[in-house]
Amino acid sequence: MSTINWTENNTPRSARWHSESATWPPCRVAVADDRMKAATAYRLACEGTALLWRGDFHNGRLLLQAMGRRVDRKPPRQGAGPAESFHLYRRARGHRARVLGRLLVLLGEDHSLDLRRAPDVRRACTEAYGLPSEPMAVSLTELLGVIGAHQWRTKGVEVPALGARVHPHYGVFSPVRGEYVDLVGRAPLPASVGRRIAFDVGTGTGVLAALLARRGFGHVVATDISTRALACARDNVRRLHLTGRIDVVGPGLFPDGRANLVVCNPPWIPARPNSGLEQGVYDADSGMLRSFLDGLAARLAPGGEGWLILSDLAERLELRTRSELLSAIAAAGLHVVDRIDTSPRHPRARDTADPLHSARTAEITSLWRLAAD
Repeated sequence: MSTINWTENNTPRSARWHSESATWPPCRVAVADDRMKAATAYRLACEGTALLWRGDFHNGRLLLQAMGRRVDRKPPRQGAGPAESFHLYRRARGHRARVLGRLLVLLGEDHSLDLRRAPDVRRACTEAYGLPSEPMAVSLTELLGVIGAHQWRTKGVEVPALGARVHPHYGVFSPVRGEYVDLVGRAPLPASVGRRIAFDVGTGTGVLAALLARRGFGHVVATDISTRALACARDNVRRLHLTGRIDVVGPGLFPDGRANLVVCNPPWIPARPNSGLEQGVYDADSGMLRSFLDGLAARLAPGGEGWLILSDLAERLELRTRSELLSAIAAAGLHVVDRIDTSPRHPRARDTADPLHSARTAEITSLWRLAAD
């Protein structure tokens, strides 16, 4: 178990260290409060010193914002091509996360936060970390993410194609990009005989499994490799009153048996995730994509289809070519029946300050209808 150590009021102290991004515990920890200037905090953080915040909670947030502005004064460099620009962008984002992640807070043995004007974070932390047992130090940026996730989980995300709200849990990719859900909602279903079965591979919140059930599949099996995603999907299935039609199983990629339709929305970017939270976006060496394609034909019932939902952002960033994707499909004993395209509607596609704006604004998300040879 990792710990951090510091001295406070001439007394040596320690606490358990927790980081969702798997950051090593800091070797140097100094106590900071409302008297600390942003320039000093930024300098210490850049030098590798973590700052355990003991001041007012809202002042801590303001200090974090001031540190962020200092990091952002030096924008990411542009590379010789899209791929190099992407890697430089990720490196800059990683540096920003490391610097801001050195402002820490201490959670009590009941997940409480003993700071002036601090919100009650106990429920949010229990949802993210599990039941409390001892004091735990986390970065303020991570705690703010935990608080935000609790608010998303409580409020839910409206999914027009489903006609209902989906409630994402901490660490589970939220269906805020509705275009991929709309694709699944309008694609023509494969012809089948009798009671139709569908698999939702990498279900996340369970939104696509619920949509398939609403589209008439009598039995949907949803899988995921993440235990957080499995708990989230089960929660949403219960909220949507679909427990009799959707089974959430795992952790694993494919369930047993065959289906008339197998749907997968894998992470779109072939790059190594830096944390568990990034696994919904980054897929190292296209590992999940290839595993889905390689195992798909054996899971299809006669006349069945596999639906692969994939953005071409990786192609526009020159991280994967279209020919590589088509070769992987053919090598798996599959052929393309049809492809349905849509353009992104999310705000980042219109953000001209985004270093990847040219790729994002041209991005196309596709639903590939695949069948076994």
